[in-house]
Amino acid sequence: MVLTKNQHPASLLLLIQTIVMKSFCLPSSLLCIALCFSFGSSAQNNLPQLGKAPISAVIKAMTLEEKAGLVVGKGFSIPGISMGETDKSPDKITGISGHSVGIARLGIPSLGFADGPAGIHKFMNAKDSADKLFTTAWPVGTLLASSWDTALVKKLGVAFGEEIKAFGIDFILGPGVNIHRNPLGGRNFEYYSEDPLVSGKTAAAIINGIQSEGVGATIKHFAANNQETNRMSVNTIVSERALREIYLRNFEIAIKSSQPWAVMSSYNLINGTYTSESHDLLTTILRNEWGYKGFVMSDWFGGKDPVAQMKAGNNLVMPGTTAQVKAIVDAVKNGQLSEAVLDENVADILNVMLQTPTSKRYQYSNHPDLKKHAEISREAAAESMVLLKNDAGALPVTGTAKTIALFGNHGYDLIAGGTGSGDVSKAYAVSMAEGLTNAGYKVDKELQQRYQSYLNEYEAKHPKKALLQELLNPTPLAPEYTVDKSSIEQKAVSSDIAILYIGRNAGEGNDRKIADDYELTAQEKEMITSITDAFHAAHKPVIAVLNIGGVIDVMPLRDKADAILLAWQPGQEGGHAITDILSGRVNPSGKLATTFPVSYNDEPSTKNFPGKEFPEKATTGMFGMKSIPAEVTYEEGIYVGYRYFNTFNVKPAYEFGYGLSYTSFGYSPVKLSAATFNNKLTASVTITNTGKVAGKEVAELYLSAPAKTMDKPSEELKAFAKTGLLQPGKSQTITFTLTPSDLASYKSDASLWLAEAGNYTVKIGASSLNIKGTASFNLRKELVVEKDHKALSPQAGINELKPGK
Repeated sequence: MVLTKNQHPASLLLLIQTIVMKSFCLPSSLLCIALCFSFGSSAQNNLPQLGKAPISAVIKAMTLEEKAGLVVGKGFSIPGISMGETDKSPDKITGISGHSVGIARLGIPSLGFADGPAGIHKFMNAKDSADKLFTTAWPVGTLLASSWDTALVKKLGVAFGEEIKAFGIDFILGPGVNIHRNPLGGRNFEYYSEDPLVSGKTAAAIINGIQSEGVGATIKHFAANNQETNRMSVNTIVSERALREIYLRNFEIAIKSSQPWAVMSSYNLINGTYTSESHDLLTTILRNEWGYKGFVMSDWFGGKDPVAQMKAGNNLVMPGTTAQVKAIVDAVKNGQLSEAVLDENVADILNVMLQTPTSKRYQYSNHPDLKKHAEISREAAAESMVLLKNDAGALPVTGTAKTIALFGNHGYDLIAGGTGSGDVSKAYAVSMAEGLTNAGYKVDKELQQRYQSYLNEYEAKHPKKALLQELLNPTPLAPEYTVDKSSIEQKAVSSDIAILYIGRNAGEGNDRKIADDYELTAQEKEMITSITDAFHAAHKPVIAVLNIGGVIDVMPLRDKADAILLAWQPGQEGGHAITDILSGRVNPSGKLATTFPVSYNDEPSTKNFPGKEFPEKATTGMFGMKSIPAEVTYEEGIYVGYRYFNTFNVKPAYEFGYGLSYTSFGYSPVKLSAATFNNKLTASVTITNTGKVAGKEVAELYLSAPAKTMDKPSEELKAFAKTGLLQPGKSQTITFTLTPSDLASYKSDASLWLAEAGNYTVKIGASSLNIKGTASFNLRKELVVEKDHKALSPQAGINELKPGK
């Protein structure tokens, strides 16, 4: 008798039982008991176990069906909604985004995956709430990047990792690192920056922090997932150079610096191929060129063909369906998919699985130190906020005896973070009104009561929808409450200061709109005019606070408010963190990681966002929704954000890298270690606090390169550093090191990174436009820094933007 390759030992047990019964006519029950003790027990004990036997032995012991099951998730299951389930066993943790399938006989556990990048997103039931299984809402990605402080971000990551582990979760589905290509991107709040260096360094910091606690981070969405419109069907048409320098560079920096346990492929296609089905992206670039050692999972329901995903190197298809398991099994049986390829995908998952808390049988508590984490969230938010304007010392607001008239819905209802999977299961969110009150300021009570009554009434008339509907189509925010002009004039008499609070929210599934979202509403513009007119007539200041998830039109505010604080979406302690800045308890030190244009039409991507649709080719997609094929062409090429504004001399409202302080800083002349580049070069600058209060400064190093064979941006950020807290009169010297890769640009026709010979200019400053000092060096001979594979080529030429065109 021969046991076939994929035959389970239980099948052999049944076969022996049948033969012996027929031969000796023994009662089946007695024989089964005897065999279970004599053969079954020893067979089970002899099976290789994950963590004890070599992974190759574990894979060899797996059936084809088990292998296919392991590379496909357990299915989509949230309270009240289940679909495509491949395994009906109870989830290890209820209410999180997904699980992998376990194989108990081989010691392979089921792993848990939870959203999202700004805190753990769970679907809370009544028992969870009663047991206080809440999670910390951290500042959103764009705000963290605005700190330009990787040590701070790593500290937050450590706390985040502690929390993930305490809830028994193996992987957090974050961070998101996609580029801010266009201000209307619905998930821009999750992402860090328009610049790949800031994005990559910030992501590496939080990943290293999270994974220091023995849990996995999942960097996403790989790659060029820069819009929500038609996100599951849009074909991103982009040049190899723009991909390599902008849309892959952020991932490359983060992955090489942190080795996240998992990478999540994106929904979109790149140059005609779904990312989860792209061998160029997931194997040639990610693994072969970058040396990535973890595993790749698809975004939920991403891609079309699970067999193509296996061949591409997308190890885990999430959340998983029985049809996908069957397709993989059938493909191996009919020769369309090599079992060796399937084995490689399994091995990548098992190698990482060994590191997880579940594999190590970690006894989680469900009770992290939420109080400590709230303090870290508050610190990170305050250290990251950006002071955009501060005329005549309007800030800080000294003395808590002052009465504050707080205008704006969200001054009483904080927007802690975005919607969709980026939302967080937080216990509370501290509003601006609460933060001011807790700090001892007097918030106008009558005004507060009017706003709160309005918001309560709106909420009663617009109850939250069912779980899935709310996730896919969140209930809109209440329209701005209108305070009549006479009341505003009365408050200008009775109050010392006006705070004008602007709120915006967005999230997965939809991009933002220009009218009444990017642009201020008519009500908001009228409110700004009425409040500034009344309070300025009374010689009293007006302070604007922007509690927003993406860039908005600040021009109606810029010339009217005395001070503008950009709080972004600051997490659950937002009201306290904002008050920390307004009161002077914390000196603002954040800098913009994304440009604020004068007009939306100044953005270089506007004519190609969100692209064009082909409705005649529409099909039925996920949850029965219409899926419309679409395409978007990145004609702006490498000229994204400040690379465009600076190179084409388009003046922004507030430039990349900009941010004010309550003190001032002086910069020494820039010193280079050599006049000629030879493998590496250092640039140093000494920063001195020339003001009257302690503060921190971000030094930004930009490089201008020769443009002989390739067009180049006028300058590109190559390094940055934040000083410690400098007391008045104190100094700190910062030294940056430039390497060959910092000098190079991608030459698509040769598939290589090339540093051209000639003169390079180092520019160090306080923003991309506020350069404090320069110095030059020479590269005598052109330098090939790296030779890459030809990959992800567009199917047709792209009419890319270039200087002089």
